[in-house]
Amino acid sequence: MVVRRPVVVMELPEQIGTSQVPEILEDVSTLLEFQRPRIVFDCSQVKSIDSDGVEMLLYCLDEAMKRDGDLKLAAISPQAKMILEIMRVEGIFEIFETAGEAVRSFNVPTLAAIPEDAFLYSGAPEDPETLRRAS
Repeated sequence: MVVRRPVVVMELPEQIGTSQVPEILEDVSTLLEFQRPRIVFDCSQVKSIDSDGVEMLLYCLDEAMKRDGDLKLAAISPQAKMILEIMRVEGIFEIFETAGEAVRSFNVPTLAAIPEDAFLYSGAPEDPETLRRAS
């Protein structure tokens, strides 16, 4: 029997650069330790991203895929999308208009009735299964 982990939506900060990368990696590292992680990075607040931020996104995707999981991006601003295009990595990620669409793309039958931004994750959980309902 395959145990399916929940899809975790992690809101990224307004800026993703050299100074934010260590904190983001610390928060997501617990999630990436498990088999089949299913993570959505909600980029709706992201206004700027530098090359270190893009490398961090690629690292997280790679780590998720090594564990038979996936990481998807949602609600990317035009500015952030332009940086991904300039760095020629936008085609590597599955990118969705909303976090809800990204969550549903994991094809979890029970998620059809869950509101668009159903699960939000902020900060490193004591238990990676701990999710906070969107307010």
